[in-house]
Amino acid sequence: MTLTKLAELNGLDPSACRQAGSRVNRKAEAAIADFLGVAVAKLFPDRYPIRTSKILSSKYDKPNASLKSRPQNNRAA
Repeated sequence: MTLTKLAELNGLDPSACRQAGSRVNRKAEAAIADFLGVAVAKLFPDRYPIRTSKILSSKYDKPNASLKSRPQNNRAA
């Protein structure tokens, strides 16, 4: 089995599984893991569990300076 053929059998772009080693492609990762009989998280441990943020500590968060978050003066003029 080649990575190209595996991608085609799973309805993916022929290059999808070849690129899974260097680029995130959830469908290709799942196809490879399923073929090997290994959990996706074990095969790609740096990508799973899926994280929505890369910030590891709140000390790196920038304060929200949005105008919407500032208190409004609602007094009539």
